[in-house]
Amino acid sequence: MSDIPVEAAGKPDDVRRALALLNAAGARIGNTLDLETTARELLDVAVPQFCDLASVDLYQVVLIGDEPPAAGANEGTGELRRVAFASSVSDAPLPLPSDAGHADAGPVSVGSAHCYAADSAGAEALRTGRVQRVTGRDYGSVPVQFGAVVQSTLAVPMVARERVLGLAHFSRAKGSGPFGERDAALAAELAARAAVFLDNARLYRREHERALILQRSLLPPGNPEAAGLDIACRYLPGNPATEVGGDWFDVIELPGHRTALVVGDVMGRGLRAAVAMGELRTAVRTLALLDTEPAEVLGALDEIAQGLGAAPSDSRRRRARWQHSNSADDLAEVYLATCAYAVYDPVTRRCTFANAGHLPPVLLEPDADDPDAGALLLEVPKGVPLGVGGEPFEQVEVELPDGALFALYTDGLVESRDHPLDEGLNALRRALARPPKALEDVADRVLGELDVHHGEDDIALLVARVHGLPAGSVGDWYLEPEPQSVARARDMAVEQLAGWGLNELADTTELLVSELVTNALRHGEGEIRLRLLLDRTLVCEVWDSGLVQPRRRRARATDEGGRGLQLVQLLSQAWGSRRTPHGKTVWFEMALPDGDSKPKDPTEALLSLF
Repeated sequence: MSDIPVEAAGKPDDVRRALALLNAAGARIGNTLDLETTARELLDVAVPQFCDLASVDLYQVVLIGDEPPAAGANEGTGELRRVAFASSVSDAPLPLPSDAGHADAGPVSVGSAHCYAADSAGAEALRTGRVQRVTGRDYGSVPVQFGAVVQSTLAVPMVARERVLGLAHFSRAKGSGPFGERDAALAAELAARAAVFLDNARLYRREHERALILQRSLLPPGNPEAAGLDIACRYLPGNPATEVGGDWFDVIELPGHRTALVVGDVMGRGLRAAVAMGELRTAVRTLALLDTEPAEVLGALDEIAQGLGAAPSDSRRRRARWQHSNSADDLAEVYLATCAYAVYDPVTRRCTFANAGHLPPVLLEPDADDPDAGALLLEVPKGVPLGVGGEPFEQVEVELPDGALFALYTDGLVESRDHPLDEGLNALRRALARPPKALEDVADRVLGELDVHHGEDDIALLVARVHGLPAGSVGDWYLEPEPQSVARARDMAVEQLAGWGLNELADTTELLVSELVTNALRHGEGEIRLRLLLDRTLVCEVWDSGLVQPRRRRARATDEGGRGLQLVQLLSQAWGSRRTPHGKTVWFEMALPDGDSKPKDPTEALLSLF
């Protein structure tokens, strides 16, 4: 039913034409959630069936998704932007009405910003929320290229949910009948219908922008640095017509110059998926810094994912729904995510992969005998997505020679409606074959050769090239569990630092090595291993077979001991401990001298403990 009043309906033929126009509006307006497209759809209905020229102006705040002014609570002089124009007499831009307050009101093209003067009909329509009629003598002539003169114009406010989104102008040139009362009512009805769809598009744009801002704020800035790895990252959001997805990637520095690389994808779209992505990314970083095995990280992450957005009692229902249904609709009801997690050790040049329902990593090894050898999909047990629960995760360890290249990615890179998954994976393997020397060029080449412009889904890509730590950057010694080993450890550490030209760090490192080796003798078990690693920082590790993790405590003034770990914390940049397959490792990290700052004085640090 139309909202046009009966007294404004006119003759039966006019009523039929009005209803036909409204039917066309119902079918053709609001087919997308895009502001500009919706505005053009309105004009496609109005021109030439209702008028000869038309334009739509929207408040600038509407275009960025913010709340527009309330009807009757604004002056009508705020800045608007022309988002659509249509004409059956010319393609020239429709000029501002002559009462807009401009001495020389030139044409306003699509995309241009402008304001209406306070005493203009446009401002009056925006201010009151009522249609304003402007006669030809008040409006002025259309530029010569129109070939006609506007004789009647309706300035129609676009109001939805009691807020004014903007203004629509409908104009008739001479030769067409002037607008009457029923035309004004019909124009108001057309504008009101379009305004509802425009407001829906505004709300969608606001949520889309917020989700995109949230998602981008959680991604690593630029290309992260890592010991023994060159890394290039790319993230491409889906087009504005699709909701933001939950794709993410991360690069996490771990003790011992190791690096964790993560790529994940939350199933679902919109702000909810972006928030879930943020929660999972934070959880991954926390679990990674606990320094557990990749399979254990995914297991703990799975438990966390089961609780996202649901009560704890829902976990069993989620699991049952996954196990008893293969329907995509059923899967959409549960809160799932896929994730690939890898940890690379630049000393051993080994990388451990674990997978939770994600696409397999792609590996390209350097082959001097066959430089045309293609990239391979790594056989990593796929596992179930995070949030399903009830299934253990497995991991595989792969030795990567220097120069090897591997890629982690999300499904938007290799799958779309036009390209099945197998085709996309083969295209990715071909794009990685014979890669350029610069890793940034590798990432650009992948995006250039694959179909990444479909806009159906977000795309995350992480490419890493392995070069490991040189043998000369590693000092590694084994010590017997005897008191004399403390002195030997100090001597070997000082000698190694001298060989690296790091004499400035010798005193501090000697003291801290002595503390950690002494603790390993007193509280650990078995053979002791001392390792020094040099990259962007200096890392010292002391290994033993004991399982008890060290714990820093605050010593009292009368205690004779208990200050060793406090001293390690005071003098190092960072310190910690982690489990190993055969015991534990306690480590500390020192910043390299930069010439501007000096390392802390060990004597002053020791005195500060008393």
